[in-house]
Amino acid sequence: MRILVHLSDLHFGRVDYSVVEPLIEKVSELKPDVLVVSGDLTQRARSQQFKEAREFLDRLPKPQIIVPGNHDVPMHNAYARFFKGLNKYRRFITDDLEPFYSDAEIAVLGLNTARRFTIKYGRVNAEQIAAIRERLCAFDDDKVTKMIVTHHPFDLPEGGDESELVGRARLAMETIAMCGADVLLAGHLHVGHTGESSARYKIAGHSALVVSAGTATSTRGRGEPNSFNVLRIKHPFINVERLSWAAESNRFTPSSTEHFKHTPDGWTRVPDEMAAEITYSDEKTSVPPTDS
Repeated sequence: MRILVHLSDLHFGRVDYSVVEPLIEKVSELKPDVLVVSGDLTQRARSQQFKEAREFLDRLPKPQIIVPGNHDVPMHNAYARFFKGLNKYRRFITDDLEPFYSDAEIAVLGLNTARRFTIKYGRVNAEQIAAIRERLCAFDDDKVTKMIVTHHPFDLPEGGDESELVGRARLAMETIAMCGADVLLAGHLHVGHTGESSARYKIAGHSALVVSAGTATSTRGRGEPNSFNVLRIKHPFINVERLSWAAESNRFTPSSTEHFKHTPDGWTRVPDEMAAEITYSDEKTSVPPTDS
C-alpha cells in the first residue's frame, strides 16, 4: 500500500495560522509515502510569502511533489510578471517544474500549468504532453498507479465554470489515456471534489480518477472549511479520504471517504456496502477507520 497526502492552495500571505500546526501534526502522523502540493503556495508571490511556504514545507514529510499555481506568479508588478515569472518560486521552493516520483506501486508526475500571460487561468503545452508520454507510458498498467499533478483541474464539480479547466485538456487527455494514467490531482477551485474523467472526456476504455483538494490553510475557503486529501493506494483499489478542519476540536478530522476500483474501463466507485471488504494494507486489514 502507498499513502499519498494531497495539499493545495496554501496561500501564504493570507493564511489562517490557527490551522498550520495541527495540519503539520496530522500530516506527519499519517506518514505518507509521498506528499503532493498542487499549487498556489503564496497569495501574491512575494519573497516573505515564499519564505513562509518554504519553512512550512521543510516541516512536512518527504519526498514531495510540488507544482506552482497562478498565484505564485507576480500579479501587480508587470515587469516581474512578464520577465521574472516563477523566479522566486524557483529560488525558494524548487527549480524543478516537472517533479517526478516513482516506486514499485506508484508513479507521480507534476506539471506546471501556471502562465505569466494570464492572471488566473492555466494550460499544458506540447512539451508537457510529451513528458507525460516519456515518464508514464513505460510503467505497467496492472502494477503501478500513475498520477498527474497540476494546479488547474482537468474536471470540475457540477455547475463549475468551464473556463477554470486547464487549457488543452482534451489534447492532453488523449496521451493520458494512451499511457494509462489513473489519477489526476489538482487544486485551484478551493473545493474538494472527486469524479471520473469519463463524464467529460469520452475516450474508449479509459476513465481517470479526478481529485481536487480544497485549500489547506488559506482564509479563502469559498464556503468550505480548510481541508486536504489522503489517498490510500493498493492496486486495484484507491480510498480517497477528505480531512476537514473542525474548529471545535482544533484538528483535522475525516469528513468523507470514497472507494474506487480499477477496471478495464478505468476507475469505478465501490458501493458503500462493499467498501468494508477492501483491504489497503499488506496485513489484510479492513478499510482504515475514520474518526467519529
